[in-house]
Order: sequence, then structure tokens, then C-alpha cells
Amino acid sequence: MVSRRKLLGFGAAGAAALGAGAVVARSMLDEPPRARAASASDPVPFYGEHQAGIVTPAQDRLHFTAFDVITDKRAELVELLQEWTAAAARLTQGKEAGSYGAVGGAPEAAPDDTGEALGLPASGLTLTIGFGASLFDERFGLAGRLPAQLAALPRFPGERLDPAISGGDLCVQACAHDPQVAVHAVRNLARIGFGRVAVRWSQLGFGRTSSTSREQVTPRNLMGFKDGTNNLKLEDSALLREQLWAAEGDGSPWMAGGAYLVTRKIRMMIETWDRTSLAEQEQIIGRNKGEGAPLGRAAEFDELDFAARGPDGQPRIGEVAHVRLAHPSFHGQARLLRRGYNFVDGSDGLGRLDAGLFFIAYQRDPRRQFVPIQLSLARADVLNEYIRHVSSGLFACPPGVRDASDHWGRRLFAA
Repeated sequence: MVSRRKLLGFGAAGAAALGAGAVVARSMLDEPPRARAASASDPVPFYGEHQAGIVTPAQDRLHFTAFDVITDKRAELVELLQEWTAAAARLTQGKEAGSYGAVGGAPEAAPDDTGEALGLPASGLTLTIGFGASLFDERFGLAGRLPAQLAALPRFPGERLDPAISGGDLCVQACAHDPQVAVHAVRNLARIGFGRVAVRWSQLGFGRTSSTSREQVTPRNLMGFKDGTNNLKLEDSALLREQLWAAEGDGSPWMAGGAYLVTRKIRMMIETWDRTSLAEQEQIIGRNKGEGAPLGRAAEFDELDFAARGPDGQPRIGEVAHVRLAHPSFHGQARLLRRGYNFVDGSDGLGRLDAGLFFIAYQRDPRRQFVPIQLSLARADVLNEYIRHVSSGLFACPPGVRDASDHWGRRLFAA
């Protein structure tokens, strides 16, 4: 049997953690991204057709939190979503969570804002909510409204998922250019939800690993490679309608204008990767490390040529190179909008950094997008020898909040 490494032309193993769907098709008419000109301190509009924090140009910091709902009263859950929405509308505009704020209320009462963001700008904060499949049970009468797209993900080869940091009834993704602003937002939502929700797990992230706008340069992951070169972008209007936004006819009308979110915490064995030769690293990925160009090409945004062969007659991009296995041409043109982040969670007690990629991908239907892409990667990607999927989440992110009379999940809970 020919090993995957030999198909790449190497006998030694090496891997990088780019996550499922690291390469998605890019319109040939699109131009390379430019540096973003907008101020990092500016607020992002909260109200709109879609939730902010999906196609919003990816910010530099993340605080992602999953919650378990601990009340069994439907009215209390709806009330919480209304309160969260009102607080989110304020927080994203650089205001305090409540009208009295951290110091403006009665001295005898607890403040309605925790105060650590006093004096800080909005920093591009976005708050995006999602509903997990576990919310659609007998507690709240939602069983008949469970989207088919929230079908449980299959068990992928090689994954080692920890249930304690997977799943959840609700999730909140807070992204900002200032980590204190993101943490402040999640902390205040958790404070507001006391007695009705409890934090199940959370993840801090830094250094975005994808670009979601042409105005952003392509970032690098902890393996040192450019990541998300061909990600879906907010300028790809037609592709977003096709690949990202749920539609009325998709089976769950309340989700129209929303999207489905997959999260995966991917631990990288970076110490071993760091001892792998540059040539092997590039063969494993299918791109060069400096420019990010496909092997055999010159520039980052050149089209991948899977038919090109080198002087030895072998494909320049190997059959099990990451970019080939994840490419939409092998998955019915399935694409993802990725907006993941690097993480370093201290050490693992064995002298190694607990570091990697917190993978975040939005899409219209995980069954037709994330699942086939990840199955291909899990079965054949040489990267798997140096990464480990340790957590997983799947959430339905509803459409945006139209105005101050609307709230997160209103259509879901409508009679």
C-alpha cells in the first residue's frame, strides 16, 4: 500500500492545522484584497438583514462561548433573548450593557455593567448568536422546528472530542479588535443570563486566520502559512446567496437570512511541525510558505492547477495535499465562509504548548458543505498526523435583528 506521505514524495511525516475547507473557490473576476482603511475603533451596525459577525471583515480577537439553558420555562428563555438583544445593541455601539451602566445606578444596587470597558471604544465589536440542536427538545416546545441542517455531524476518523467543550444550547461569538471589549461583552451577557443560562465552555482566540473581505490581507496561522486565501468574501454577493444564507425554501422559514455554524477546536502539534523541513511542509499544504502561491505558480491568488507536473513527472500538487483534498471542485463546488482564530491555552503539562486553530465556518447546509469536505480531509490529509480535533459545535444562527422592536430568535419562538 502506498502511504499518504509517499504520495507527497516524502517518507517523514509533517502536518499543519488549517482545518476543513481551508481552500474554497474564488471568483476569477475578483481582485486581490487591499489593506482595510476603516478605523479599528469604529462601531459595526447591529441591526440588519443578517447578523453582524459573519461577513463582517474579521476582527483580530475572539471570545466564543457556549451556554446551557438551565431554566425550563419558555417565557424566561424568550425574555432572556430579548434582554440579550437589547444589551448587544448597546454594547456593539460602544455603550454600556444597561442604561445605568457601571457607576450611574443606585449605590445600593449592583451595577448593570461590569465596567472593565469604560473608556474603551466599540473596537468593531460584533455579537452573533446561534442555537444548538439540544435546544429543540421538549423543554420549550421547539422539537417541530428543528432544522434538518442541524443533523448531528458524523464521527470523523481520528477526532478525539471532549464532550465538556463541545455542543451547547446557545452560543455567542464576540469578535472585536480589543480583547477586553470582546470579553466584556460575553461577561455581561452571562451576567444578564444568571439563573437562566450557564456557561458550558468558552474559547479565546487571537490573530484571525481568514479574511472575509477583499480589503483584508491574508493572515497566517500558527504553522506559519497563509490561511484562507480563497475564502468566501463579503463582496461575493452571488456566492453568498448560494453558499451561505439560508432561504425560505430550505425547510425552516424562521432561518431565512441566517446561516449554519460549525466550530472545531483543532490542537496543533506545533513542536513536531517546527522540526519538519520547509520542502515537506509546502508539499503537505500544496502552497509555498512565503508568498502563499500554489505549488508551480507564482502568486498567492493564482488558480490551483492540479494537472501541472514537475520535472520528475509527478503532480506539483500531490494527490493528498491539503489544498487538493479541500478544494470545492472535488466536493460539488461546496464552499465555506471561514473566520477562525489562533489559540494558545497555556501548556499541556508535557512541555508542549496547547495551541492550534479554533475553526469557525458558516454555510447554508453543513450536510452538503462541511461534512463532505471534512470527511475527505479526515480520511486522507497528511495534516492529520499533526493535528487533533478536540471539540465540536453545530449551531443555527438566525437572521439579523431588524430594529429595536425585534430580537434574536423572534421568528423561531413566534406562535
